[in-house]
Amino acid sequence: MPFNIKSPNTKKNGLSTNPGQAPKNGNGNGHAGYKAQGGKPKYLTRLDQIPQLSEAEKVTLEKVNEKFIFRSNEYYQSLIDWNDPNDPIRRIVVPDAQELDEWGILDASNEEKYTKVRGLEHKYTSTALLLVNEVCAAYCRFCFRKRLFMNENDEVTKDVSEGLKYIQEHKEVNNVLLTGGDPLIMSTSKLEPIIQKLRQVEHVQIIRIGTKIPAFNPFRIINDPSLLKMIETYSTAEKKIYIMAHFNHPRELTAEAIKGLNLLMKAGAIIVNQTPIIRGVNDDHKVLAELFARLSFIGVPPYYVFLCRPTLGNEPYYVPVERGYQLFEFARINCSGLGKRARLVMSHETGKVEVVGMTETQIFFKYIRAVEAENFQKFLVFNRNPEAYWFDDYEEAKEELALHNLFHPSLATNG
Repeated sequence: MPFNIKSPNTKKNGLSTNPGQAPKNGNGNGHAGYKAQGGKPKYLTRLDQIPQLSEAEKVTLEKVNEKFIFRSNEYYQSLIDWNDPNDPIRRIVVPDAQELDEWGILDASNEEKYTKVRGLEHKYTSTALLLVNEVCAAYCRFCFRKRLFMNENDEVTKDVSEGLKYIQEHKEVNNVLLTGGDPLIMSTSKLEPIIQKLRQVEHVQIIRIGTKIPAFNPFRIINDPSLLKMIETYSTAEKKIYIMAHFNHPRELTAEAIKGLNLLMKAGAIIVNQTPIIRGVNDDHKVLAELFARLSFIGVPPYYVFLCRPTLGNEPYYVPVERGYQLFEFARINCSGLGKRARLVMSHETGKVEVVGMTETQIFFKYIRAVEAENFQKFLVFNRNPEAYWFDDYEEAKEELALHNLFHPSLATNG
């Protein structure tokens, strides 16, 4: 029997997502004409800097802050509708007491396993990750790398020379992702030398910058001509710089954010967007469809949509795999081809696993990146499990097919 996609219930555990439009009221209720003083929003690192929280809320949430640190800024806080207790922007940055529930582990994808030198991960043959800092413009509550923001973590280093040396010595690496933290929180004077050194490595074709700055603080882009000049210099005709943007909800696409995106594109960057499906933020097919559509209108195609990793503290934000697939496909039904180019994936320890289909009784996965050759392009069939929140929650595969075997060079013909 074919599986018919039905519009999923958009309410879960008392939470519901808002439509994409921002509220009309001001005073920190939906970005009514926010102006950055001196062109730089003030960063907020204490809960007592949020006047909209009650004293009781501050006391409760301070316990969360002691474990998983809070950080935001005045611009991003201005997007919150404080009259809505379930506001999706609030969900992204304001702590939730449920984060203290014991669930998940800090390094859910075992990234440490692929750390070759301090500050560099090399998991897939052609791609290296360079962790250039441990700070973001704001901290997403559902972050899968929150371990980097804890005092005892030493995975990130401000001196990336060892990582750059590793990249120079590994000619199979043709693209490098700068991440952290958020590389664009760094001043251009500190970021540019890293970009410059990577451009001097002949076999590095693509430089990617993973960032949520265009959403969190677009003034970083708008008010820094040197950043745009850097993009123009090092994003060349044959070797582009890609910006991996992180917009999670349509309300983040303000006039300032759109201006920042267009400035980056005009400077020569290629921009794509990726987002997890987050409970209470975008676990509504209409919200996802609007996000995909508006991004494509701007010229920023959706890239990956992630299912949240089972990271410690993230239970309030995860969406089960099969519900996530339904939301994702129902959203794509309502998009044009350019708006529906995203793939729904899990970044698992063994590789990037795409959810490619589902029937009434079975669910289908495919490795689109894999660590081990035996998993290259492998297609997997499992019995459905509506409670599954991660790849590991599915029992032994009912069928496995390594597609790369079908295209082995020995089978090639001239016909």
